[in-house]
Amino acid sequence: MDGKMKVAVMNGIGKMGFEERDIPTPKGDEVLVKLDYVGICGSDLHYYETGAIGDYVVEPPFVLGHEPGGVVVEVGEDVTHLKVGDRVALEPGKTCGHCEFCKEGKYNLCPDVVFFATPPVDGVFQEYVAHEAGLCFKLPDNVSTLEGALIEPLAVGFHAAIQGDAHLGQKAVVMGAGCIGLVSLMALKARGVSEVYVVDIMDKRLEKAMELGATGVINGAKEDVIAKVRELTGGLGTDIVIETAGTQITTSQAIHIAKKGSTIVLVGYSKTGELTLPVSLALDKELTFKTVFRYRHIYPLAIDAVASGKVNLKGIVTDIFPLDEAQKAMDYSVNNKADIVKAVIQINPDAEA
Repeated sequence: MDGKMKVAVMNGIGKMGFEERDIPTPKGDEVLVKLDYVGICGSDLHYYETGAIGDYVVEPPFVLGHEPGGVVVEVGEDVTHLKVGDRVALEPGKTCGHCEFCKEGKYNLCPDVVFFATPPVDGVFQEYVAHEAGLCFKLPDNVSTLEGALIEPLAVGFHAAIQGDAHLGQKAVVMGAGCIGLVSLMALKARGVSEVYVVDIMDKRLEKAMELGATGVINGAKEDVIAKVRELTGGLGTDIVIETAGTQITTSQAIHIAKKGSTIVLVGYSKTGELTLPVSLALDKELTFKTVFRYRHIYPLAIDAVASGKVNLKGIVTDIFPLDEAQKAMDYSVNNKADIVKAVIQINPDAEA
């Protein structure tokens, strides 16, 4: 497809602008997707605020965004499972397929992954993208492209639940009620966990957790989290704790509230990268620690969970901004973290939600 497209670019810390670029041409194994929606992730905000995450440093102009949903408008000559008009969710990481991790099926650990919006690879705050067809998953008729864009964070939640071996009859606590905390809540419920409690210090997020099916919520700024969980579990603690806040306080609390022999899944990144924790208590309880880096083999499962009604993915969206207001979208997301749960940029003004 010939022509130009609008691209929102990060021109510096806290500065968004626009460029006109050529619409990409798909290779034989790719499809060209006209994007409808792209979610704003916490990593996008971190790059926007600080210009870097660890060793990944933004060199402007840089395109943010790695949570896309859209419609196929052109198909590469080698693609047989997709056609023009198919609505798709795009998995944003292309891996090498040859390293030991890829061969073992743990492709999320591939050292050579090319991932949208991870410098120096541009993201998808733009009108079109050419992407490997094998990483584009067709959406059922009852799943919108808005929900398609949110399959990416939902995949993180399901990966966390699977890492914790979540199943029927368990009790769980999710530390943090941001986007990842809420999708973890929904993934736990979808896998049959009987009781899920959510901890945060922001009332609006806790209200959203209740809307999305939490058994109960705990405001850590107003209540003693450890004492409350002991009360709720008869002093035993919970079978799973999923930690998404990435703070020393919440991670330490996770160790205190976990049942003996249970599992803690660490998802949230700390700002410092290091935490001081009550390891002796973890040893006494013989806890299992699992960690999460993105996800693997999750998209079909996550899409099915939304299509079957087990997950209310639209429920996490609190704000939608048009592409023309990319600067406003980023600034509002940075400055209103207590009010925003999940913000999304609508790339195609005609797209249905």
